[in-house]
Amino acid sequence: MAVSVGGGAETPMSDINTTPLVDVMLVLLIIFLIAVPVAIQTIEKLKLPIIVSSESKDKVENLLLTVSSTDGAGRSAGEPGYEGATRYGQCRIYFNNITPVTSVELREQAFKRLDAIVKREGGPEALRDNPDKVPQVHIRGDVNVPWRCVAGAIYNVQISGYPTVGFISNPVDPTA
Repeated sequence: MAVSVGGGAETPMSDINTTPLVDVMLVLLIIFLIAVPVAIQTIEKLKLPIIVSSESKDKVENLLLTVSSTDGAGRSAGEPGYEGATRYGQCRIYFNNITPVTSVELREQAFKRLDAIVKREGGPEALRDNPDKVPQVHIRGDVNVPWRCVAGAIYNVQISGYPTVGFISNPVDPTA
């Protein structure tokens, strides 16, 4: 706090007291220095929970996708020596859990499949009247696959016209 003592003409002080500003900045700096590394460490070690879910009534028309990524050596699932999906691997999508497809092929095949189902059921109006006949997309994603791979698969099937996308999980821990 600045105090002017002494005689003379009373002139306004033009100096700004920066001590409180510096104090606040130092406190914020300390908070960020402590909080940011903790947040980054906990995010890196994230494990998806084992989810107990209700069993869905699968329809033959449901589209099944498997989303994975290449391993450290660049091998895809199904190739000899595959060591499992890695966070920095290239995305791999398998149509009906078997056929590997690119993003463009996924969009085209998903659209053709949905279009055939809509035509067979009598058009969009018939499906609007009976929403249970609308097929869904079920995604099996590896725990280690990057989210960008899963998000890309979701985007492509929704662009193709599928309104519902769900995930397949293990109801119990397979390692327990």
